[in-house]
Amino acid sequence: MPLIDLANPSRFLALVGRVLPWLIAATVIAFVVGIALAVAAPDDYQQGATVKIMFVHVPAAWLGSFIWAVMSIAALGTLVWRHPLADVAAKTAAPIGAAFTFLCLFAGSMWGRPMWGTYWVWDARLTSVLVLFLMYLGLIALWNTVEDPSRAARAAAILTLIGALNLPIIKFSVDWWNTLHQPASVMRLGGPTIHPAILTPLLVMTLAFTLLFVTLHLAAMRNEILRRRVRTLRLLEAHGA
Repeated sequence: MPLIDLANPSRFLALVGRVLPWLIAATVIAFVVGIALAVAAPDDYQQGATVKIMFVHVPAAWLGSFIWAVMSIAALGTLVWRHPLADVAAKTAAPIGAAFTFLCLFAGSMWGRPMWGTYWVWDARLTSVLVLFLMYLGLIALWNTVEDPSRAARAAAILTLIGALNLPIIKFSVDWWNTLHQPASVMRLGGPTIHPAILTPLLVMTLAFTLLFVTLHLAAMRNEILRRRVRTLRLLEAHGA
């Protein structure tokens, strides 16, 4: 099926109906394997078992930024290409992104307490991720308060693109400023610095969380399309009456 065909909501719904069961199965398998590998992973010689918080914190952090990048592409689809599903994709991704970003902040606090002696520091990385979380909440509030869907879509798209400026700050904050947060250990030019016994379960858990996002996002998009169809039918009935 050509990508342009997915601009048709009916065809998109048919595709989601076929793909979603396979995605659910793949997500469950990835989590089973990832959790098994994480449990079997050795403790760190300095951090002990606390290091295993990484298997939740790192994938959640990755998805918090990745989902905003997905929403930024969708915002371009709304403003530039007028894609009929672009706003649906962005609107349904926002609550999922907010949940993963909150999970990142919570897991990071649980990890930071035994390592740094405190749950929170106004570190550049932590602060920029907190700003990301607040931007997610702002977008969700915008969609829920503006009654006109087209106006809400345009305003949300503009805010999303402005918020995308925070993504490189999150990524490079540990390089630009002197922070407590450790620098990149996986995605770096010299290759990962993590031992394979820790890196393998980390990558599998990241895959599992990413599959979870794709599954939830497609299901949420399907529900949003159906919700908008019901809204349109009700408006037509109201005008007819």
